[in-house]
Amino acid sequence: MIPSFSYIRARSLDEAVRYLSLDGARAHAGGTDLLGCLRERIFDVTTVVSLAGLKELTGIGETPAGGLRIGALTTIADIARNPVIRSKYLALSMAAAEVASPQLRHQGTIGGNLCQKPRCWYYRGEFHCLRKGGDQCFAVEGENAYHCIFGGDNCFIVHPSDTAPALIALQASVTIAGPNGRRSVAVENFHMPPSEDYTRETVLEPAEIVTEIVLPPPAGGLRSSYRKVRARRAWDFALAGVALAIVFSGEQAADCRVVLSGAAPVPWRSAEVEEIIKGRRLERDHALEAAEAAVKNAEPMAQNEYKIPLFRGLIERQLMAIA
Repeated sequence: MIPSFSYIRARSLDEAVRYLSLDGARAHAGGTDLLGCLRERIFDVTTVVSLAGLKELTGIGETPAGGLRIGALTTIADIARNPVIRSKYLALSMAAAEVASPQLRHQGTIGGNLCQKPRCWYYRGEFHCLRKGGDQCFAVEGENAYHCIFGGDNCFIVHPSDTAPALIALQASVTIAGPNGRRSVAVENFHMPPSEDYTRETVLEPAEIVTEIVLPPPAGGLRSSYRKVRARRAWDFALAGVALAIVFSGEQAADCRVVLSGAAPVPWRSAEVEEIIKGRRLERDHALEAAEAAVKNAEPMAQNEYKIPLFRGLIERQLMAIA
């Protein structure tokens, strides 16, 4: 049962920030994650602040520099089918199309997708785990088939977003508004690893809101893609996924960014893969070498060692496809 709370429809961004400064206040955008968290009593809430009326947080448009601005309230479905995103930032379009189900893509927002809570069944269940203020991560000795193989430190969740890896690969940033004004943060630095603070998912401070995502102009020769593997064709979160953004000069990979999903508590940038393919022509031998390097430092848990060959095969296949 959802707990009782006050509901406020903010009429301006400043008003939203002011109400979110109240104790126990939470922002409501698409609500696809918020309502689940309220039902599951993940956190206490006294006030829900709706952002739905803030038209400045919607829409997709070109920036003065030739990049793209996406309002945080823009739906995942709108991003997946936008022709500019599809032609210039294909990885983001592909990632958005892989999010959840069609119904959730039409309701959920890009800002919410970046800020969503983990899907770990211990965190979502009736367990007082470390992330909820307890003293242990139950996944360590429990059911951990879907947990991380990189970056585990006290808490072994995997980051649930599909769009975040694509945005990192494309060098996007988020604009954040709060009581102290506005600031810009690279999406690569937006999520909080458990080694720094296992009680938080993002760098957002109290009463701060993501207002927009900004993509830089695409470099000449850029090719990008996103692919994820999941147990079911729709709805499920990634067992393994990879976002690629490679700038080609002729047949050589002049620059590249490779980011994994379903692998770690935050979107996981694979420097090992980037180091191998950068400056080289993408031949099968190089793709195999890069795929092996990607999982070299993996630390699987008792039930998720299957992720190692899964990532290895996925990365090899996607590198050859983009070449």
